[in-house]
Amino acid sequence: MTDAAGVRSLTKELLAAHPPATTDRTDFLKARFDAGLAWVHYPVGLGGLGAPRSLQAVVDAELAAAGAPDNDPRRIGIGLGMAAPTILRFGTDEQKQRLLRPLWVGEEVWCQLFSEPGAGSDLAALGTRAVRDGDTWVVDGQKVWTSSAHVARWAILIARTDPGLPKHQGITYFVCDMTDPGVEVRPLRQITGEAEFNEVFLTGVRIPDSRRLGGVGEGWKVAQTTLMNERVSIGGSRIPREGGMIGPVATTWRERPELRTHDLHQRLLDLWVEAEVARLAGERLRQQLVAGQPGPEGSGMKLAFARLNQEISGLEVELRGEEGLLYDDWTMRRPELVDFTGRDAGYRYLRSKGNSIEGGTSEVLLNIVAERVLGLPSEPRSDKDIAWKDLAR
Repeated sequence: MTDAAGVRSLTKELLAAHPPATTDRTDFLKARFDAGLAWVHYPVGLGGLGAPRSLQAVVDAELAAAGAPDNDPRRIGIGLGMAAPTILRFGTDEQKQRLLRPLWVGEEVWCQLFSEPGAGSDLAALGTRAVRDGDTWVVDGQKVWTSSAHVARWAILIARTDPGLPKHQGITYFVCDMTDPGVEVRPLRQITGEAEFNEVFLTGVRIPDSRRLGGVGEGWKVAQTTLMNERVSIGGSRIPREGGMIGPVATTWRERPELRTHDLHQRLLDLWVEAEVARLAGERLRQQLVAGQPGPEGSGMKLAFARLNQEISGLEVELRGEEGLLYDDWTMRRPELVDFTGRDAGYRYLRSKGNSIEGGTSEVLLNIVAERVLGLPSEPRSDKDIAWKDLAR
């Protein structure tokens, strides 16, 4: 069943046994996972068939034509794009069996406890501590910029377990239950008016060693899998032509000829071409992910995504003139999903400002592209062999 005809046949069997029109949405998604049609490139028994990743498009097309429900990927994007690939690569069999199905179905939302007030771009400088106490770890610290923490059941967490080692060592990776005692989530109101992000305080949180991913002290290596997948999920998501930020601008241009000027026309043409190039580059990148492990090229896609979003949203505000200065609603809200392109032009303009910070700052990503894609010399690092506890802070 690892060719197009095979997965198409399995999809038709799923639809016949669980008609979307009469099957509960969650029940249908569970049946799809159990049939191996959730992510076909995952192993059998974990929502997949061990088939080439490219065959997922065959499944998705058949299900869309039948009106089948999806798993609301924008709401559970952190789980799908970051947690799941990390669990698949580093998790135990028990962890994979327990966590992947409810993650994909959307029964359990995930968040990411990585960044800290003193460890953002320099993530390896993190200071959240995890101290072993028998078969558990006691975690204390603060995390920040945590999307969806207010609705999440689980979090992927990195903490320092040995401050006597250099900062990239002595870090361990855990799965944290957000409902455990000692986990406190506070909203962070953004420039858009809403609190999509949060800060999370961890006070004496006890995490069983059975929820550790990878070896003790190997957290930085495990986190690299998460970070590379994060950048692909942000910058390399599949969109149709004129999808994303460029769509509303192109629509306004066609429908509002009175707003057009020669200068805006030239800028729109340039950005339309760049957006299409980025879209096609994303398609090529996804075709290279058959092995399931993204490379540093995802950093380049994330860079392009941030720059284009900011330039296109700025053009949209200019194109709309006085209308572009309006803002629909400053009401404080805590949305359940991250929406880069929603609402009106003012929202898109303000929200896109964060695109060059979240998921790795553009400055950090430029270094990654320079060193790992172009092969340029690494920047000098004076703290490479210094124990974290001895670093100036």
